[in-house]
Amino acid sequence: MGSSGYRIERRLTEIAPHLDLLRVSLEGIGSTNDHVRKFGSYRSVLSALDIARGLGVRTGATLTVTSRNIGEVVPLARTLQTCGAEQLKLHCLRPVGNAADHPELLITDSAAYIRLREQLQAADLTIEVIVDEDLSENGAPETCTPAGGPTQIDRIEADPRGALTMSCKAVGKDSHAFWYDKLADHIDHRPSATDELTLAVPDVVYGRV
Repeated sequence: MGSSGYRIERRLTEIAPHLDLLRVSLEGIGSTNDHVRKFGSYRSVLSALDIARGLGVRTGATLTVTSRNIGEVVPLARTLQTCGAEQLKLHCLRPVGNAADHPELLITDSAAYIRLREQLQAADLTIEVIVDEDLSENGAPETCTPAGGPTQIDRIEADPRGALTMSCKAVGKDSHAFWYDKLADHIDHRPSATDELTLAVPDVVYGRV
């Protein structure tokens, strides 16, 4: 289960028996996160992680690395480690969606990712750190199968509106090709010329630091 962590505390007790892992999304430490998410959300996320740990739920976090937060990755990993989180997953920011309107957030120096990997390796962390291979020197070479190929989707994420995203794929083309029809209680694929099954959208491939 993924979440921004904000206002989830009151539901954790109810859903804890059904969770394998609670993964929260962060954009950095303190005000760096709150500038993107919502004021107070960083403290709320840490509170949610603490409550989850008390309920025996395994926890982790996801961070999209940008020019504003790349210097906070190691300190954030240490903070999450203190909170009992088991894993930190790092994504490369791709110039699609909202990010396309904020090029200043993109990291144009590919060596910055190499330095980040070196910093993480030297930090002697106990938390597991997994990186999107786009953060590596060679990038992520694999692509998903074009139209007519996949018969099974490994993983999906839902947003409150009912949009379903193939979360293992890069988004930014048409990531909402799948919708949950609440009345009929089934998932619809509403194809378009640019959805993620029509196009060979690059996979997000992960590796351990």
